[in-house]
Amino acid sequence: MNKMNLEEYKGVFVFAQQVDNKISGVALELLGKAKDLAKDLNTDVTAVLVGSGIKGLADELAEYGADKVIVVDDPELKDYRTEPYTHALAEVINKYKPEIVLVGATAIGRDLGPRVSARVATGLTADCTVLEIGDFPINPIPGQEQKHNQLLMTRPAFGGNTIATIACPDHRPQMATVRAGVMQKIEPIKGAKAVVEEFNPGFTPNNKYVEIMEIVKSVTDSVDIMEAKVLVSGGRGVGSKENFKILEDLAEVLGGEVCCSRAVTDAGWLPVDRQVGQTGKTVRPSLYFAIGISGAIQHVAGMEESDIIVAINKDEDAPIFDVADYGLVGDLNKIVPALTEALKAEMAAK
Repeated sequence: MNKMNLEEYKGVFVFAQQVDNKISGVALELLGKAKDLAKDLNTDVTAVLVGSGIKGLADELAEYGADKVIVVDDPELKDYRTEPYTHALAEVINKYKPEIVLVGATAIGRDLGPRVSARVATGLTADCTVLEIGDFPINPIPGQEQKHNQLLMTRPAFGGNTIATIACPDHRPQMATVRAGVMQKIEPIKGAKAVVEEFNPGFTPNNKYVEIMEIVKSVTDSVDIMEAKVLVSGGRGVGSKENFKILEDLAEVLGGEVCCSRAVTDAGWLPVDRQVGQTGKTVRPSLYFAIGISGAIQHVAGMEESDIIVAINKDEDAPIFDVADYGLVGDLNKIVPALTEALKAEMAAK
């Protein structure tokens, strides 16, 4: 393969995932991060909007930080399918030559990102928790060139037991996927407009185009735990599905939501959309109760950004106490109901 001319590649691009003409929250979060990265590189932010009849979403992307929006609009792109979407994003990269491409680690992004990176012959770092611009190698190595202005992509490795920082110094674009909830949206810039450019590489269905027979939408009435300001989270130590009732009572008094660790969803006590952690959701509430949760690194990775963490556990050596702001050692079956009653009395007094 010919050596890439890296100088040709400029700008930070974000795949602006939309489903049913609604932009996914993670795309708006990534635009916020892209703004930081673009500032360090003295460049601009471009959102890539792929779908059918979606031009009207460009203003929303501008309000969340896009300087430019590239719209790939074609009837073949109405619903997500691997091949036409891969073709769309790969052709955008080939034409516009971005330095960085960020994709949300959604079901769609995890399918699309690796395909696109392979097609444009670059690397992809999945599930990043930190993205920054810096030097690579981070510490100079004698006799090896230290490159500047590289995208340093940090992610958990070896099951979350260590953190790896990865770079892609010799190929462009530098690609990363990031989970929802890890990066933060900017305050929307009301009335902002982006430069909108339409691009259509042409879509000819081939044997890689699947045919969608039926789309069944799952109906869920649960609240998204990523939006909650107060979370009451339970682990294996809660003991049973029925015992989550005492956590629900506490959450109700505080106007919060109940969530859990992986052990709980593995046991079938709560649905997966309530799971916090490396294989669940990343949350940043104002107040997080960790009840009967030992505090494995995989769980902590999903909730350590909470403003205040209160841990209740009968094991005084549980690692959760290392990240907690307040810790109570004791039986959750006695502590939690007493706390709920005290809070009810406090509320009543007001």
